[in-house]
Amino acid sequence: MRLESDIKVTVKDKVIGGSDPLICLPLVASDKSDLLAQALELKQLNPDLLEWRIDGYEAIEDQNSCLEALQVLQGTVGPIPLIFTCRIHSEGGFREIPQEARLELITASIASGGIDLVDIELCNAPSFIETVKKVARENGTKLILSYHNFTETPDENAIHDKLLQAQSMGADIAKLAVMPKNYADVLTLLGATLKARTGAVKVPIVTMSMGPEGGVTRLAGGLFGSDITFAIGKEASAPGQIPIGKLRQAIAVLYG
Repeated sequence: MRLESDIKVTVKDKVIGGSDPLICLPLVASDKSDLLAQALELKQLNPDLLEWRIDGYEAIEDQNSCLEALQVLQGTVGPIPLIFTCRIHSEGGFREIPQEARLELITASIASGGIDLVDIELCNAPSFIETVKKVARENGTKLILSYHNFTETPDENAIHDKLLQAQSMGADIAKLAVMPKNYADVLTLLGATLKARTGAVKVPIVTMSMGPEGGVTRLAGGLFGSDITFAIGKEASAPGQIPIGKLRQAIAVLYG
């Protein structure tokens, strides 16, 4: 039986932290027409959630254009919960964006009512996080606080502490992705996930080990406590993602 989160987060009709791990597909598009075409295509695959990686959008400096695209996107995805992510460049973002511009775009997008969850990084300044958290609370948007390490896998205690830090800073969901150098690192990530799930971290968690070695965490991470896994619908947003069809087959075998 899968280990459920003590605190569950319900977005639309999806329960994050419940009896089943959820599958999220990323939307990575350079322009509005491609974004909406991807959304229509991915919607047919019936993902549990969609994530718009707006940091890959060419018109990102035009806030009005972004908000217009977001409005149309939300109408297109309908009942599927939408995660909005403008990833910072130092943690895998597709481009350099000034922090002030990122903050303005993120808060305006939340205030528009067009997103269900927003993902920002723990490495942001406390004032940045507090501002986003405040606007998210005011608009009923769930907050994901995340940490990404594309170089290595910290030790088990460090991983656990990052998840605990996210919770203590007000995250509705704590997320962490790390890069393994070997399979022992993958076991470290899974062990830390289990420690967090059975210990002090009460909110839903999302953990993954990236790259080919970490693929097993995208399949079986839910057994250790991870509540969302990211798959490929059209384009990957991180190394090691698996096509949604294959991922569903594996989950059906592992979780029954």
